[in-house]
Amino acid sequence: MVERTVLAGARVVLPTGVVENGRVTVEDRRITEAGQATTPATPDALDLTGHWIVPGFVDMHVHGGGGASFSAGDPEEALRAVATHRAHGTTTMVASTVTGDLDDLARQAAVLAELTEQGELAGIHFEGPFISPHRCGAHQPELLRNPDPADVRKLVDAARGAARMMTLAPELPGGLDSVRLLADAGVIAAVGHTDSTYEATLEAIDAGATVATHLYNAMPTLLHRAPGPIAALLEDERVTVELINDGTHLHPAVLELAFRSAGADRVAFITDAMGAAGMSDGMYPLGPMRVEVKDGVARIADGPTAGSIAGSTLTLDTAFKRAVTIDRLPVEDAVRALSVNPARLLGVADRVGSLEPGKDADLVVLDSAYELVGVMRQGEWVVKPEVR
Repeated sequence: MVERTVLAGARVVLPTGVVENGRVTVEDRRITEAGQATTPATPDALDLTGHWIVPGFVDMHVHGGGGASFSAGDPEEALRAVATHRAHGTTTMVASTVTGDLDDLARQAAVLAELTEQGELAGIHFEGPFISPHRCGAHQPELLRNPDPADVRKLVDAARGAARMMTLAPELPGGLDSVRLLADAGVIAAVGHTDSTYEATLEAIDAGATVATHLYNAMPTLLHRAPGPIAALLEDERVTVELINDGTHLHPAVLELAFRSAGADRVAFITDAMGAAGMSDGMYPLGPMRVEVKDGVARIADGPTAGSIAGSTLTLDTAFKRAVTIDRLPVEDAVRALSVNPARLLGVADRVGSLEPGKDADLVVLDSAYELVGVMRQGEWVVKPEVR
């Protein structure tokens, strides 16, 4: 027997725009209808009048949540992080690692690859160790290394086809060759934690880099005579820029600058969340380091990088609400940044990222104040809306 769920009366955000009094019908795991309601709702329909229905969020850069870390090498811990972010609307996510010993990273990749094969994750993002010691941020400096293509290949191979992205500093020895290797392997080469110049960044883009890892953060600032990587990444139409919209990493003015410069089709909101996402203040691990979270802001607790911001405690429902209420983005642009664009980059847009017949029934229900009240993943309620 086919299970059928009908959601009626909401504003539905489709690839073509916002539909008032829309309807989404789900049969088993798939969307079978998404659009304007042309007939009265059936008695079994869930009345979502006054609500929004948007595609499930896609996070291509997240390190953990719910007190758990993807770098722990523990499948149960990884699943706890997955569950935390799903409850906040992220129905598709790529697990991000942090700088570590190559053998440790390979072991972590084996665990995360299995979860990818099981459909719990959309792949693995290696952030480090091939990054600049001058822009290491919350990565342990003594574990950094140049991006030797052989080492890059070792991690890609360890992921057993699950590697989706690798962040590196292209100005380091071996950087451009590693970008080419990644591009040839079908892995996103991302420029980040870099001390690169404008010119060197353009070389990396020509070599195949297509993503800016958390633009503005962990890279030289934009200067009028030395524009650095920021200008190169914003101006090139081949590059999508990640932004952490948590109110800590970016001022709203530079977020607006990114949207104006790159356009809504080239921005992807990420969380860059560590284990404290969805949790209270306190001490948490981030790879081999200790992080203190105070007032929701995560910083390295000790060592040579003490005080550095260490990822975020953000969830994507909060990023969405900030985008449309504080940053004043149109809802359609927020959906592009949170769902459409990252799904396209990850190569999963045929299944997720938009509300269209035939795609997975991944969706988020928001109330009129843009607060999350419901999450559905592959036709099953993760958070069921409580509506009258």
